[in-house]
Amino acid sequence: MWGLIGFNRGEYPFELFSLSHLTMLFLTFLLAFALYNYRKTIAKRYKKDFTVVLVTVLVLSELTFHLWFWIHGEWSVTVNLPLQLSSISLYLCAFMLLTKNYRIFEVTFFISMTGGIMAMITPELYFGFPHMRFFQFFIAHFVIILACLYMFWVEKYHPTLKSVLRAFVALNVIALLVYGVNQLIGSNYMFLNGKPSSTTLLDYLGPYPWYILSLEGITIILFLVIYGMVVITSRGKRG
Repeated sequence: MWGLIGFNRGEYPFELFSLSHLTMLFLTFLLAFALYNYRKTIAKRYKKDFTVVLVTVLVLSELTFHLWFWIHGEWSVTVNLPLQLSSISLYLCAFMLLTKNYRIFEVTFFISMTGGIMAMITPELYFGFPHMRFFQFFIAHFVIILACLYMFWVEKYHPTLKSVLRAFVALNVIALLVYGVNQLIGSNYMFLNGKPSSTTLLDYLGPYPWYILSLEGITIILFLVIYGMVVITSRGKRG
C-alpha cells in the first residue's frame, strides 16, 4: 500500500499510450462532453457550485503534489516552484475562475488549453497506474482543461483573434522570467534549459536550443487551431 504513495519510480512505471494513459485521455473527453451537454443546466443553477468545485480540486491537487514531495524529503526549489507550464496554468485557471476577469481569461484560455492538452498526450510523468501521482497528474490537467471550457461554454467568455496574440506575448514574457530564474538557481522550469528525461513532444523538435524555436511555431499554430474551433463552435447552436 505504501508503494502507491512512495517515491520509487520502478514500482509503478508510466507507459506512454498504455491502457491506463488512454483511459485518462478518454475520461477527459467524456467530462468535456458532459460539460458541454449540461452547460445550460450548470449556467442556470450551478455556476457558483461548479466554480467552487473546480477551484477546490485545483488547490487540493497542488497541495497534494507539494505535500507528497515534502513527506518524502524530495521538495526542492529547483523542482517544485510553480514555474512549470502546468503549474502556471493551474494558478492562472484558479485566478481566472475566482476573478472572472476577461483579460486573465483570454490569456489563460490559450496557454492552459494548449499546455494541458500537450501535457496529457505526452506527459512528463514517471509514475503509472495505480500510483497516487498518476491520478494527481491527470486530475490536475483535466480540471485545467475543464476550467477553460467552463468559462467558454458556461460563463460565455469568448476569446478573439487579439486574444491569441495577447496569450502568445504573455507566454513569452513568462518564459523569459522563468528562464531568468533557471539561470539563477540552476533549474529547468518550462524545459528552457534542456529537454525532460521522459518521452515528450520535445524529442521530435530538434536539439537544444532549437527545439524552443520549433515549440514557438507549434504554440502559435495550436493557439490558432483552438481559436478556429472556438469560432466554429460559436457559429453553431448557442446557449
